[in-house]
Amino acid sequence: QVQLVESGGGLVQAGDSLRLSCAASGRTFTSATMGWFRQAPGKEREFVAALSWSWNRSRTYYVDSVKGRFTISKDSAKMYLQMNDLKREDTAVYYCAANARTIYSGTDCARAQEYDYWGQGTQVTVSS
Repeated sequence: QVQLVESGGGLVQAGDSLRLSCAASGRTFTSATMGWFRQAPGKEREFVAALSWSWNRSRTYYVDSVKGRFTISKDSAKMYLQMNDLKREDTAVYYCAANARTIYSGTDCARAQEYDYWGQGTQVTVSS
């Protein structure tokens, strides 16, 4: 059974940076799509970023509101979301998600239904 565990959330001030991590266990993804979603109080879950990769290709996708501020990446151990210049509107619970199928479509990557595995979430709070 695949398990995803997020870490790195916290309370920061506007303009600060945070790096979220997502560790996967139970399966090694040699090619996949992994993403970050977030959910603010009273709002629906929102796509943030995704990374799709295979042996010879990788692509990243971002929601417009985080382009230029957030960067999704991975190494052999974890997936990351580097968040710079945080704003109050970035306050939310951030979820890591994974799909063992590689999706090279920005539209599809943004759909929560495309992901088979989810973490429990990590809280990010940005104060002004």
